[in-house]
Amino acid sequence: MTISLVERTPAVSPAALIDGLVPPPLFADARFDTYHPDPAEPSQLAAREAARTFAEALGATAPRGRRRHRVQQAGGIYLDGGFGVGKTHLLAALWHAAPAPKAYATFVELTQLAGALGFAATVEQLSGMRLLAIDEFELDDPGDTVLVSSLLARLAEHGVALAATSNTLPDRLGEGRFAAEDFLREIQQLAARFTTVRVDGPDYRHRGLPEAPTPLDDATVREHAAATDGASLDDFGALLRHLATLHPSRYGALLDGVSSVHLLDVLPAPDQSVALRLVVLADRLYDRQLPLVTSGVSLDQLFDESMLAGGYRKKYRRAISRLVALSRLGVSRGA
Repeated sequence: MTISLVERTPAVSPAALIDGLVPPPLFADARFDTYHPDPAEPSQLAAREAARTFAEALGATAPRGRRRHRVQQAGGIYLDGGFGVGKTHLLAALWHAAPAPKAYATFVELTQLAGALGFAATVEQLSGMRLLAIDEFELDDPGDTVLVSSLLARLAEHGVALAATSNTLPDRLGEGRFAAEDFLREIQQLAARFTTVRVDGPDYRHRGLPEAPTPLDDATVREHAAATDGASLDDFGALLRHLATLHPSRYGALLDGVSSVHLLDVLPAPDQSVALRLVVLADRLYDRQLPLVTSGVSLDQLFDESMLAGGYRKKYRRAISRLVALSRLGVSRGA
């Protein structure tokens, strides 16, 4: 019997949210020794050693509860580079090598945590960490700028070390989304908390979007779902409406126990709010490497040209890349 995601309304406790602040399953085994730098890109080897040194310095600090010297790298390390150069692998490896207690979250998950728990409770929960690792660091609006700047400032006061990845230099976060000059102070304060380490390599931002597999017809999608243990089957429009009723911090729990996702009548995102929810869902699907089987429009047509040219274009391009990869996985498994 297939699973219906729209019939699920997962409840995630604050404790579960905190316990879930670990690298996604895709990077559960990421270690420094399993990161293989490209010999043609010496910055990759340098970045690995910088991250390793940072983790070792954290391990050399005194246990919590006694005064100790923290890592002195402007508050943290910031891995900057294009898509597909291994920044997330390095961040996860750093997290695995660092001493506990520690937390790992994407930038979106961090802002969602603050939204779900409240600012004060988030500070309280994270202030006891030795390390906070933040993947895909990006600012989407002025509210996020002030929120993250304030949160990291409070955590730094408690001696929490910071590590982050992004495709944007810290002093240019938020560029193209809002009047950054109005928030320059906050952005500069964020930048001052990190030492930037460049990770060079082929820049996927300048490559064409991947071509998605041809969508199937509804009957074939239904048949494949019925023949797959643990498969979910939903109308795409109904799922979009359901996502609007859930806090994004619950999207991961929505997929618990699901082996593959089947969607009928996929349509382009009608507006930016829906599109950004799809980005979060795409990330949670990709974290779990869930095969995706669809009918309707091709997955590379989810976001229109104005979206792909706008301030959120990096998010949308990443989402397309991930969804297409999952749809190819669905095809390879017999869809």
